[in-house]
Order: sequence, then structure tokens, then C-alpha cells
Amino acid sequence: MSISLRTARSVRILGVASASAALALGVAGNAFACNISEFSAVAKCDGEKGVISVTDKDPSGTPATVTVFLGDKLIGTQDVVGSREGVTIDFSEDWAPNATYRVHVKAGKQVDEDIKPDLTTPGEACTTEPTPTPTPTPTPSASQPEESATPTPSASEPEESTTPTPSASESTPGAPANSVPTPAGGSSNLAETGASSTTGVIAGIAAALVVVGGGAVFFGLRRRGASSSD
Repeated sequence: MSISLRTARSVRILGVASASAALALGVAGNAFACNISEFSAVAKCDGEKGVISVTDKDPSGTPATVTVFLGDKLIGTQDVVGSREGVTIDFSEDWAPNATYRVHVKAGKQVDEDIKPDLTTPGEACTTEPTPTPTPTPTPSASQPEESATPTPSASEPEESTTPTPSASESTPGAPANSVPTPAGGSSNLAETGASSTTGVIAGIAAALVVVGGGAVFFGLRRRGASSSD
């Protein structure tokens, strides 16, 4: 049975279309497949803490496992599902300046390798502002004398006169040392001269003797006159 020219042409067109569709599907599949180039890593500071951030920009959303190493030391492992916009995961790490970290990615059967090149941290670490230390109050040592507790006179208080005031017991210049001041009115104060307290009694006795003597003289004269008259 022979195939007509028209049928052969139709079969050829159908084959070309199938091949084109397969090629388009293959290209589309490669475009949506997970690739290591869709992962990136960077070291940065989150406030005063250091972190290592890994971003997955896989539009296919293939689940992936990210592992970070510092030499042979395991820093941490996290799972991530990427997106066209990108999904970022952070690893807390107090990284040192100019350190090299290795970031490994495993996503299905498509990716199982490290991000190239390796991650190198910045030349300056995340610094913390020093806390100011309070200045201690100096304590006086035993060899240093303590400050006087005597209060300082205020400016409002009158200053004491530096000129000494002569006392009543001191003698007036130019006067005799044994002079005694005479009280007002000319009266004599015997207590100040040191006279005895019996002076008044003696004066009374003397006055009585004077009266008695006067009476004796008076009676003597009267008796003499009576005798002469006889």
C-alpha cells in the first residue's frame, strides 16, 4: 500500500511540531529547575550581633537544606523553600574579620554543592560601644589629715575684734597702783578700804563716854555753885 505525497507531508509537519514542543518543554524545565546560582550568602551585623544570611531565589520552590561551616566546624543547618523574590535565612555567628565560611546547599537531585566562591567576612567586626565606668570617689588615706569639722563663719556674721578689751582689774595708765576710786557723794566705803567691821561699835562707845563725861562735868559745876552759895 503506497503512501500518498499529501499524507507524507502531513506526517512530516506533525513530527516537526512534536519536536518543537519537546524542545520547548525541555527549555522550560531547565528554566524552572533549582540551580546553585540561585543561592547567595553574606556576613553582616544585626545590631551588635553578627549573622550569616543565605538567600534562596529558586522560582521552582524546591525545598533545600543549607549548612554553614567554618573550616571543619559546623555552624548550623536550616531548611528553606525559595521563591522568585527570594527567601533569606540567618545563622547567628559572632564572626571574626576576614574569616572564610563554606556554605553547602542540597536541593532534591538537582543541587548538592557549595556556594562559590566561599564567603569571606568583612575586615571589621560588629563592635559594641563600651559602657562608661563610673569614677570612684577618692577615700582619704590614714596618712592624710581629715578636714576640720569647725564650720567656717558666714559673711553675714560680724568678725570679732582683734583689739583686746582692757579688763576692770587693769590699772589706768598714769594712776597710782594703790589708788582706790572714791565713790560719788564723798562718802567713804570702809569695806573697800579693808576697815574692821567693829568700827561702828567703837564709835558708839566713844559717844557714850563723851555724854557721860559731859554729864559728870555738868553735875560737878552745879554742885560747886551750891556749895559757894551756902
